[in-house]
Amino acid sequence: MLKKIECFLQPSKLEEIKDELVKMGVEGMSVSEVKGFGTQRGYLEEEKMSKKVKFLPKAKVEIVVDEEIVEEVIGAIRKLCAAETIGAGKIFVIPVEDAVRIRTAEVGKSAIY
Repeated sequence: MLKKIECFLQPSKLEEIKDELVKMGVEGMSVSEVKGFGTQRGYLEEEKMSKKVKFLPKAKVEIVVDEEIVEEVIGAIRKLCAAETIGAGKIFVIPVEDAVRIRTAEVGKSAIY
């Protein structure tokens, strides 16, 4: 079964993540520049007294992999992005019903590997 790993991360971590995932055999990923806020409401710890919420720049990374390597991929991302401060990001794992390579009509795992 295929799974989509969707991450919202600090943009400064993208190159490290890309390099590590390529070493692991991940064949592709999509990256978008997004803005958002989480429990920190867009502020550093010392600024949290403010009531105003602000958006922070984030990178959205989307990867579709075989479920057998999901935990390994998550572990690598967590290791590279772990921080003791708030705002390190979030990872979501979503089931993928199918994948189709448009050019060849391959489906399933063969469409992504």
